[in-house]
Amino acid sequence: MAFNTGAALLDAIVLAVVAQEEHGTYGYKITQEVRQVLDLSESTLYPVLRRLQKDGCLTVRDEAYNGRNRRYYEVTAAGQARLQQFQKDWDAYTGKINKLFKGELL
Repeated sequence: MAFNTGAALLDAIVLAVVAQEEHGTYGYKITQEVRQVLDLSESTLYPVLRRLQKDGCLTVRDEAYNGRNRRYYEVTAAGQARLQQFQKDWDAYTGKINKLFKGELL
């Protein structure tokens, strides 16, 4: 069964992946890591990265790699705070859903 992944959840997933790398990571690697848990194309990922950058959650730098530029993304303090809030909200949300499935609500 597939569940719809909204923009907020995509933001949270991408922030979680990027936050795992102390000095940032690049787009293709982010895509590969996200694909381990979610079907995601690069054309979906890059607008998410741009939105997070615009919102101040990510910084971006270009570095030369094998004669080409590779764009690296790194989580900012604001991005770290947003990720922590996502995690808190996710725990509360999934806790309620799990209780509902187990018949524990009401």
